[in-house]
Amino acid sequence: MSQRPGEATAVDDPPGDTAPADRFVGDLAQLKQRGRLRILIPANIGGAFYLPREGWPVEAQHEAAESFARSQGLEPVLVPVERFADMIPGLLEGRGDLIAANLGVTESRRRKIAFSVPLTTVRQQVLVARSRNDLKGAADLEGQRVMIDRSSSFWEHLTSIREQFPGITLVERPGGMSDEEELDAVANGEIDATVRDSNVANMYLSYRDDIQVAFDLPGTHDIAWGIRPDAHKLRAALNKFLHLEFLAENERARHKDGWDGIKKRKVLRILLRNNAASYFLYKGELHGFEYELAKAFADANKLRLEVIVPDTHEQLLDWLVEGRADVAAGFLEPSEDAAARGLTFSRPYHHAPRHLVVHADDAVSCARDLQGLTVSVRRSSPYWRDLVELRAKGARFSLQAAPEEMETEELIGRVASGELDATVADGHLLDIELARGLPVKSGFRLSDDRAHAVAVRAQNGKLLAELNGFIRKEYKGLVYNILYKKYFGNPRNVRDLADGRPGGAASNGLSPFDDITRKYAEQYGFDWRLITAQMYQESRFDPQARSFAGAGGLLQVMPRTAKFMGFATVQEPEDGIHAGIKYLDWVRNRFEPVLPFNERMWFTLAAYNAGHGHVEDARRLARQQGMDGDRWFDNAEKAMLLLSKKQYASKARHGYVRGTEPVGYVRDIRQRYRAYVEISSKRLPELGSAADPVAPSAAVLDGVRAAGR
Repeated sequence: MSQRPGEATAVDDPPGDTAPADRFVGDLAQLKQRGRLRILIPANIGGAFYLPREGWPVEAQHEAAESFARSQGLEPVLVPVERFADMIPGLLEGRGDLIAANLGVTESRRRKIAFSVPLTTVRQQVLVARSRNDLKGAADLEGQRVMIDRSSSFWEHLTSIREQFPGITLVERPGGMSDEEELDAVANGEIDATVRDSNVANMYLSYRDDIQVAFDLPGTHDIAWGIRPDAHKLRAALNKFLHLEFLAENERARHKDGWDGIKKRKVLRILLRNNAASYFLYKGELHGFEYELAKAFADANKLRLEVIVPDTHEQLLDWLVEGRADVAAGFLEPSEDAAARGLTFSRPYHHAPRHLVVHADDAVSCARDLQGLTVSVRRSSPYWRDLVELRAKGARFSLQAAPEEMETEELIGRVASGELDATVADGHLLDIELARGLPVKSGFRLSDDRAHAVAVRAQNGKLLAELNGFIRKEYKGLVYNILYKKYFGNPRNVRDLADGRPGGAASNGLSPFDDITRKYAEQYGFDWRLITAQMYQESRFDPQARSFAGAGGLLQVMPRTAKFMGFATVQEPEDGIHAGIKYLDWVRNRFEPVLPFNERMWFTLAAYNAGHGHVEDARRLARQQGMDGDRWFDNAEKAMLLLSKKQYASKARHGYVRGTEPVGYVRDIRQRYRAYVEISSKRLPELGSAADPVAPSAAVLDGVRAAGR
């Protein structure tokens, strides 16, 4: 089996084999010493040995597990396990470190291993032949043969159901039978039914028309990853990763539907890198020349702007091609291979010359002076091509590829510190660093003005036309000129903004209260960056803020609520943060434990803003309208908007609510939270380290779970 670059190593010695295998038991520190994370996966995927089928949810979990390993500096090693029954024994025996296998959480399994926070919540669905329409519920399984793997959670669930309906015959799936062979047996009538998790059943139904879902078994079930019970640090780091991975699930959604789809979704997704010119945080607020231009375009078209920050510059265009965003920006220079990649560029919205940047003390004024020096730039940047051409003309210098995740401002900083001889930067980027007082200079101009434009997929002609119309109208206009002066034209503004961004000289985190927020967020089992995003939404980080209704403090807690939580006042930052987080925890625990992990937080925020009763009314109305009452975005939030209309409010238990407020509240917090996550993880590593988990310790997680999850 060939291996793509960057793909996890696969080990063909599964735990069920008798051949010698790599056995090791240890927590995160020991794994980091070894440098590997062994991920136990099902070998029998789609009827073949580790050949994932598109849409298979387990494959998505494999990719996420590989990403987790790399986030910890570990090499991901996939360990296929031929029999599902060998998964947990293999983990406990040290043949793997993590189970990523769409593993259902059951009490019997919980007695053996530890679980991560849930990835998702599923229903167990009974699959039958397309020709059958006689099975509508569990009672109809009496007299039927249901084939299941004995080691699966389905066997455990149906065994309990059989106590009420003893006529159900459970047929153990033979060893070596593939999933497709089992489904063939159902379709052909050799057995009457089988059971699959709803996310897996959806994948099968996407390409098979000879089977169908007859009904759902009672209840819902969490899907999580398995870890050894004593691997506490691994579990904490994993929970942090999963919290971010699955709260930000919409960032992975892929759409290629162009302007009409964007207008229908009412969301414009833009790819931007986190740097001083494009997109950054300053005093808790989102900033950046390109960000604000994009925001103006989105506002003009009544769209929400969602920023997606790729890990590297190379991924800007790759992710656009894949449909992860609608537009890519970042002072991009239109490339010659755009058409071949299925991309096109807008008309220019910015021009800048290109400079060879050296230390302020260096005597470099032309290409001849570069002899013996090394110039460092990203290989994917147009700077690289310029330097290759310069060497072809006879300039003698070494050309070094900088890491693709490194920003130009970082390269300039390394020239200033003497770590690098030289780099290349567009004029506006050099101006920012000069305004900060860095000891660098332009040795000489590498080129005259170069045009910068935004990229879209070639088939999205309507979107391109809208962007071009906006640029034509606004370029060098009032809004454009104000923004350009703000970010590049006024040295004092430039210095303040540059120093205030994460990574700048004056940066001290996301808010003035990060230490307090982290302390109580961990105590109650929240991501501190989510709390910080909520805090900005509530008070703009003003401890003395007070609403017209009397709510006060950083998280705007009502006096009566504060007293209920045990606080006499919330004006002091620590009291205000503690009271708000404690109340948020109380609100969260009012929701039933079957809510999916990633949905529960959004419902909690909505209830914090509008009240639990209105949220429950919205959930009931969503179900009545044919939507999913267990999902907030695009479901319950739509019902919440309906509750501001008399015909719906009059039938709701808690009556009228101005739905635009909680809907906007949750969306704004989510957008800011994503920005905080991106920036704290990528630009402030110390704020997103595994030693400071997003999810709380194992003991706290157990307490939270006992209280409702």
